[in-house]
Amino acid sequence: MITYSAENVRFPNIKRRETTAWIRRVAATYGKTVGEVGYLFCDDEHILEVNREFLGHDYYTDIITFDYDEGNQINGDIVISLDTVRTNAEQFHKDYNEELHRVIIHGILHLCGLNDKGPGERELMEAAENRALECL
Repeated sequence: MITYSAENVRFPNIKRRETTAWIRRVAATYGKTVGEVGYLFCDDEHILEVNREFLGHDYYTDIITFDYDEGNQINGDIVISLDTVRTNAEQFHKDYNEELHRVIIHGILHLCGLNDKGPGERELMEAAENRALECL
């Protein structure tokens, strides 16, 4: 089950049923099924609190993914700052909805085992995001 909620922000204009089906399709390409995945859309201040409390980081970010995977089933909580998504869309001259969906699937790709911090990993993650966006 995939759930969506919002805190301190207006719920984004996403089609939940279509987005859920898309997430399931993308996970399946990695041999994964979707268990319990919870999305929380929030503002910059809330994600900063989460980043400080759970990761010990004192900075804003667009997404934080908490991975509770069990074997080939992905489970996790994904926190997304809509403020930072909007800022990134403006900074990179991208459509807001495209950037939002990129971040939504970014969290799923993390749960599927992709990383983006090591050498060359960012490019692999970006390519995976682009492939996923083509399936939306």
